[in-house]
Amino acid sequence: MDQPPLTPMSLRALLGRIAHEWESRGRIFDLMSARIWMPDPEIDLSFDFLGRRAATPIGPAAGPNTQMAQNIVLAWLGGSRVFELKTVQVMDDLDIARPCIDMQTIGYNIEWSQELTVAESIDEYVKAWMMIEILKRWEPLRDFVGVDSGPLVFDMSVGYDLEGISSDKVRTFIETMMDASERIEALRSEIPEPFGEFRDLDFPTRIADTLTLSTFHGCPPDEIDAIVRHLMDEHGLDVIVKLNPTLLGFDNVESLLHDTLGYDDVTITRDAFDADLQFDRALGLIEELGEHADSLGRKFGIKLSNTLVVKNERGWMPDDPMYLSGAPLHVIASTILDRLVTALPGTFDLPGEDGTRIVSFSAGVRKENLADTIAMGVGPVTMCTDLLKQNGYGRLVPMLKELTAEIASSGHRSLAAWRMEKLAQARAAGYRDWVAGHVASIVNENIGLYNKEGNSKKPREVDSKLQMWGCVACNLCVTVCPNDAFVKLPSPEHLADEIGGRWQYVVFAELCNYCGNCLTFCPEDGYPAEIKPRLWLDESRFVGAAGEGQGFRLVATDDGFVPIAAEGWESEVPTLTAVISGDQGVPIRATDV
Repeated sequence: MDQPPLTPMSLRALLGRIAHEWESRGRIFDLMSARIWMPDPEIDLSFDFLGRRAATPIGPAAGPNTQMAQNIVLAWLGGSRVFELKTVQVMDDLDIARPCIDMQTIGYNIEWSQELTVAESIDEYVKAWMMIEILKRWEPLRDFVGVDSGPLVFDMSVGYDLEGISSDKVRTFIETMMDASERIEALRSEIPEPFGEFRDLDFPTRIADTLTLSTFHGCPPDEIDAIVRHLMDEHGLDVIVKLNPTLLGFDNVESLLHDTLGYDDVTITRDAFDADLQFDRALGLIEELGEHADSLGRKFGIKLSNTLVVKNERGWMPDDPMYLSGAPLHVIASTILDRLVTALPGTFDLPGEDGTRIVSFSAGVRKENLADTIAMGVGPVTMCTDLLKQNGYGRLVPMLKELTAEIASSGHRSLAAWRMEKLAQARAAGYRDWVAGHVASIVNENIGLYNKEGNSKKPREVDSKLQMWGCVACNLCVTVCPNDAFVKLPSPEHLADEIGGRWQYVVFAELCNYCGNCLTFCPEDGYPAEIKPRLWLDESRFVGAAGEGQGFRLVATDDGFVPIAAEGWESEVPTLTAVISGDQGVPIRATDV
């Protein structure tokens, strides 16, 4: 099936949905109020990111969870305060095969860049920025996010070569993110009621002035050097370079995967390692680029790590190679950090090192290892794989609550003080620091968090075939969708016997890119993105989707939405009309379309 590009919703529609959903069901983008992060005023979780303060040390990594405006807002509601925006590159008309995400056990994907045009990406990030600034101040949320939700950082991500990053298209992206005044002014008129009081809000116009460079796989070291210097010299940016797991070397990675962790079904190729940045050259690059940053008064750091190139022998996704993430990547990335600290003592901004080069971390972080990861001194800790699992963005608040509780139980009141105690504990146990202690704990007492045996359980299945109406109502399609395309609606009482089920599920088709994550987690036999009613707001997209299944265009009227069916699906219009017309019907307001 040919999948058209994603079609972002307008700021008016998104804010209208927030207002309507909060009033009708006490949720925002289907995130329940209990999963909105309320900071503990007694515990300071803030940290310094390239000279900017962020109120918590976690956030979404560049990927499907930072591509669309609603996703970024969901992550903020969950407590994220550092957002690594999805990687933007000059080629913005990619044809990505589907499905492109496989989260059955650990994590694999074949998508590697934005699926929007660069201009659309700019608008998504500006809309997200404006919505968060509004929600910080919106009275109905005050009791859920607190009086002061704390500072946050939007961190740009670009790739993948100097030619593309030097292009007018990517230059415009960077310059607009550093001064978005024109886009903000253009979007003010889209702010609907009940947010009218914020139309004249003094929105900060500098959305981002830090950047994480995604070098992808096989980027030559001289190219990395040239790109970082260009970003610092030409744009005045503070830069982080994302490093690849290949730094550890083919033999070491293969031994960790197969012998230590038991992933005998994961195949890596020596060619991918030979073509990538080597460890010794990486050491020189870190020192050289750090010195260049110092000469300009800029800041420089590294990120561990990118995904791992592996052979596609699973057959779930159509392309080869694919890119591994999740639990085994955590072991590889932590081991690389340990070796970097050993090789470059006093270089990194970690407890016990007192260097200046920060280390950002993204590799298989979840609730069970978040505290141990953050205790290493890395920051931010960003996530992708875990947010694509059951409960989605709702997984963030339990993480932060557990981290807060651990700091409080230690008798400390700040993340910084707690980290220093963890350093002392590591040294008392005979380790150089918590990094070394964490790596040792992985292969000793905590191996079950990372090995194949501990990560082999697949999503549950039931013996039933998925239908358009009625299902087991597990809500998984809603929470695992990276684009927030699914919506849960109550079944009309008068149709309960006819269509079955307490809840019904529909798909905003413009937000669905057939990534496959709902197919992975749906316990019934069927593909929710294809079987559940697909709703279109854009007439041209609806017409272009003819023949792609059960499409329904929602026509906005003064009395709400009227569905128009694709040919062959007219008989379902009365049922759909009843489902979307209740008090908790389709959350988009017709007046905002």
